[in-house]
Amino acid sequence: MAYIDFHIVKRIRQQLGQNGDRVALKYKSGDAWQGISWTEFGVQLDSLSLALLDHGIEVQDKIGIFANNMPNWTVADLASLQIRAVTVPIYPTNTANQAGYILNNADVRILFVGEQSQFDAAVSVFDQCPKLELIVTMSEGIDLGQYGFACTWQEFVGRPQNPPEAQLQQRLAEANLDDLLTLIYTSGTTGQPKGVMLDYRNVASQLEGHDKRLTLSHNDVSLCFLPLSHVFERAWSFYTLYRGATNCYLQDTMQVREALSDIKPTVMCAVPRFYEKIFSAIHDKVSKAPMTKKLLFTWAVNMGAKMSLCHQEGRAPSFMLRKFHQLADSMVLSKLRALLGGQINFMPCGGAKLDEAIGRFFHAIGINIKLGYGMTETTATVSCWADDCFHPQSIGISMPGAEVKIGTNNEILVRGPMVMRGYYKMPKETAESFDELGFLKTGDAGHIDDEGNVFITDRIKELMKTSGGKYIAPQLVEGTIGKDHFFEQVAIIADTRKFVSALIVPCFDSLEAYAKELNIKYQDRIELIKHHQVVEMLERRVNDLQKELAKFEQVKKFKLLPKAFSMDAGELTPTQKLRRKVINEKYQDEIEEMYRDDVVKK
Repeated sequence: MAYIDFHIVKRIRQQLGQNGDRVALKYKSGDAWQGISWTEFGVQLDSLSLALLDHGIEVQDKIGIFANNMPNWTVADLASLQIRAVTVPIYPTNTANQAGYILNNADVRILFVGEQSQFDAAVSVFDQCPKLELIVTMSEGIDLGQYGFACTWQEFVGRPQNPPEAQLQQRLAEANLDDLLTLIYTSGTTGQPKGVMLDYRNVASQLEGHDKRLTLSHNDVSLCFLPLSHVFERAWSFYTLYRGATNCYLQDTMQVREALSDIKPTVMCAVPRFYEKIFSAIHDKVSKAPMTKKLLFTWAVNMGAKMSLCHQEGRAPSFMLRKFHQLADSMVLSKLRALLGGQINFMPCGGAKLDEAIGRFFHAIGINIKLGYGMTETTATVSCWADDCFHPQSIGISMPGAEVKIGTNNEILVRGPMVMRGYYKMPKETAESFDELGFLKTGDAGHIDDEGNVFITDRIKELMKTSGGKYIAPQLVEGTIGKDHFFEQVAIIADTRKFVSALIVPCFDSLEAYAKELNIKYQDRIELIKHHQVVEMLERRVNDLQKELAKFEQVKKFKLLPKAFSMDAGELTPTQKLRRKVINEKYQDEIEEMYRDDVVKK
């Protein structure tokens, strides 16, 4: 099927011509939210496109974006796409070395940066990136120093003396679905990022598929607070603008609660960790309330759950249930929805597994969470919950156009127009990622029921994902910490968790020598690893060793074990690799203890 009608640039330009003074983008300036009209949005896009052309950017040249969410992120993205360049997002929290690897591997020519920290990181690796020509700052107030290779957004846009208008129109006319649209770098199991190649056909298939599954219009307002450097928020922002809705950019994610109250979004992408926090906060508050309020809360949520079940099963609720639900809604449920602004129509959720109880709770209070499953390699969504008849333990039914089946070792396999072209400059890794029929190997094990609901039962691949949707390469973190002589074995815990933790077996020869030097008295190894001087010393070493890791990769808590992992206990393979499932089960109590208290060291 041809998807030319869903070419993202063509569709955005249609919206530019139709919506005029309607608000396209919003952002927070000081204490107030400011709007950018579709007309102004179009002017900004074309001005930047012309500046890029004036600089000599050729078709399929690479443009990097290293910034937090802001309107200029999307302007830089779409202005690059208008001239058939390829955008390369970089996580704003990436270290200088991580950013440098991407800049070099992708052959980025121009890099847009958002804040001082990203500018400083880019400057520090500029000399190591021979293809990088220019750094452009997207925010005011950044100290550019005396670097000749850096300029402000305003300076860059103002450079063309004779704007190449005809060249821009030519590039727009030559828009091609087979063009590469973006390279999104995702962590490999060894820690080396892989550039996922997505083209316009990949995005077009998702636009069409979402049209068949969702209802979104120019009346909708979306809060954009997940990082645009991740495929989930970026693909959703494309869909938001493609439908003519308003996209509201939250640069500081610590202000999400205020933003929900201020802009009252109708839709918003979120990861399971977001719902976990709200769920925990609500139940913590209820636990401290008087018994009468506890009983009222429980009754109201129960009425909501019964109504939700009727909706899912296509049954009409009884007269009494409708009346009780109306009362529950007015007294309790509407107040809970107000925590999310009170206007939510539905909320796409992805990036990790959502606990079934949490999913049921939000549906009970009237928040239509649409849990989905996908990967960078599939341009985000492969499956999602339907509005009715979904199974709360599943990851939904497959999206239109996505072929999902179960392969060897129960691995979930995906084929369809949303699946990536491959990994940039990595033909071997690309070939290994597909089976002989062209299905992408997801690395997740699962099954599909008779109704088409897809279930994940295990993770085949080593890559872990936190409940915040961040990918963690455990071998990289384990190797970083394990190189210290005080550490014998390290097992990273991160999958579906709020943060990264670790089970650590210290090197007792080194540790006992250290204890002897400090005259630390102990009866056995258990007492030794609990001694405050030992624990504090090892905490310092772990923190020092992790300085080159991104914040989300760093171990926030660890538990010391008195006995090494072994093959005899089933914890190691014959090649001395960790059997993670066995370790997770055997040390479940120790692991849960690390997550019992939400307070972690920053």
